[in-house]
Amino acid sequence: MFIGEYAHNLDDKGRLAIPVKFRNELKKGAIVTRGLDNCLFLFTKAEWVKFAGKLSALPFAQSNSRSFSRFMLAGAMDLEVDKQGRAVLPEYLRTFAGLKKNVTVAGLYSRVEIWDESKWNEYKTRTETNSNEIAEKMAELGV
Repeated sequence: MFIGEYAHNLDDKGRLAIPVKFRNELKKGAIVTRGLDNCLFLFTKAEWVKFAGKLSALPFAQSNSRSFSRFMLAGAMDLEVDKQGRAVLPEYLRTFAGLKKNVTVAGLYSRVEIWDESKWNEYKTRTETNSNEIAEKMAELGV
């Protein structure tokens, strides 16, 4: 389980220090891919298999299903955490997410999100401002 918000830096080689609390779950293997809201999603291999299975079960004949599957699956890459707890984020994914030096690593239970720090702060401020409206919509979904 991934929870918490952590500030980290990318080094010149595109390596990210994975938060210590997340390393044990990710050392068995991980997948990083494009995420929504211009961040990256990081899954354990086990969670990735579940997620990719759901994507592959989407109706092939529907354009949005194909597009979303391509978006998530074609951009995916195996991620290895080295002995020092660092992982190299591929350049095309860093570019997609607009990652610069300062990043935020956020644990979201079954996945990790990797954000450019300034984008994360903007997103977080917007979400906190609208939290009551969001909560009401979640209640409609039974949350």
